[in-house]
Amino acid sequence: MPFDLQPTLEGSLLTLRPLRESDWEELFSVASDPFIWEQHPQSDRYREDVFRDFFKTALDSQSALAAIDRRDGRIIGSSRYHGFEEERSEIEIGWSFLARSHWGGLYNGEMKRLMLDHAFRYVESVIFLIGPGNIRSQKAILKLGAVPEGPRFARGHESLVFRIRRPGTG
Repeated sequence: MPFDLQPTLEGSLLTLRPLRESDWEELFSVASDPFIWEQHPQSDRYREDVFRDFFKTALDSQSALAAIDRRDGRIIGSSRYHGFEEERSEIEIGWSFLARSHWGGLYNGEMKRLMLDHAFRYVESVIFLIGPGNIRSQKAILKLGAVPEGPRFARGHESLVFRIRRPGTG
């Protein structure tokens, strides 16, 4: 069965659904907060021209998801799947960000759990590539049970690899 890269996933706090071109304004409103990107390797992603490239790449990937707060129906961030490798039974989850109003673990935890549960229908392992200076994201992914595997040079910069395996696969 082929991996569904743009599912609609429902949790108690969030709905994740395929990113749409019409999401630009609302998502950029969230992303325009410089503090979100402070520890990110591309720390200027809050700028409209930089975020416009990010948004276009997300749409073109056909694997990006908008994160919708179920309380009020507003977009509060996004994430995406990348690099499905059927022979390795692996996929990456990344490019995730949330509005600061939704930081603190509950929303990020649910977003990642929804995406992990979906991914584990197709693969045994999910990786996360996180910038060495992005301590917030590293701590958040460790809370979900990720295991650090070391550095990897990818997409023009060094990242740290974290992995979560499907329960029961070692």
